Amino acid sequence: MTAAIIDGKAFASGLRGHVAQAVSELNSSFDYQPTLAVVLVGDDPASHVYVRNKIKFTRETGMQSVEHRCDANIAQGDLEMLVGTLNADPNVDGILVQLPLPEGLDSDRVIAKINPDKDVDGLTEVSAGRLSLGKTGLRPCTPTGCVMLAKDALGNLSGKHCVVLGRSILVGKPAALLFLEQNCTVTIAHSRTQDLPEVCRSADILVAAVGRPDMVKGDWIKPGACVIDVGINRIAHPEKPGKMKLTGDVDYKGAMAVAGGVTPVPGGVGPMTIACLLRNTVIAACHRRGWDVPDCLSF
Repeated sequence: MTAAIIDGKAFASGLRGHVAQAVSELNSSFDYQPTLAVVLVGDDPASHVYVRNKIKFTRETGMQSVEHRCDANIAQGDLEMLVGTLNADPNVDGILVQLPLPEGLDSDRVIAKINPDKDVDGLTEVSAGRLSLGKTGLRPCTPTGCVMLAKDALGNLSGKHCVVLGRSILVGKPAALLFLEQNCTVTIAHSRTQDLPEVCRSADILVAAVGRPDMVKGDWIKPGACVIDVGINRIAHPEKPGKMKLTGDVDYKGAMAVAGGVTPVPGGVGPMTIACLLRNTVIAACHRRGWDVPDCLSF
């Protein structure tokens, strides 16, 4: 058998279309366009690419985009003060501080300053607490994208066994909680898990988020399983000396021979992160003003 390719790029494009529809509805009903503020510190090339794409797609969906570029040597206090200013601005609905921050800056302290109602990355302690308690709030973007892709591939996830490989606060833990919300039976596996391949083989849905290239082999996968590969690893290109290539945490060729569906890298989970960020910005705008979230954003 050959697995189906779970096309995150196509799904993300459709989700951005839903976001644009929601923005149009808010504009028609309330004469309002949600605004996302992005804070970029330093000159990290990858961060600049991510931010440029986020700004591009924000504007394409009809939202306002505000960018704050800061020198890498900005003082911790000044950066936190900027976040405070954005918190106080009634026209800013979402705040995104692009990570990682340059050396010498404490990202935890900066994230802690973000108003949880504007925390469109879902990274604050309050956002994590709301997720854990099942309360209304803004959910982390990448894990939310994982759930969306799994639902698109499988339909109703209720009763499915989901194994999340990785326990990071950015992906692993929130992904486990989000799949639990879908009534999955969830196992979190990690480096200390005994007989890790066997645990992975028990999964109807396998989410790989460990940051180790091609770690999950084909014989770790249950036949017909849905494999969501969150890993983005840069390794030496095997056929082009001096070049690098992107690969996930899953041996893609091995997985394609066994699984029912697999997300590619690139083109799988990655595009979903920005699309879910845009969705969160609209949700934040509605929650802060007591408006109903447009039905087109439900999943």
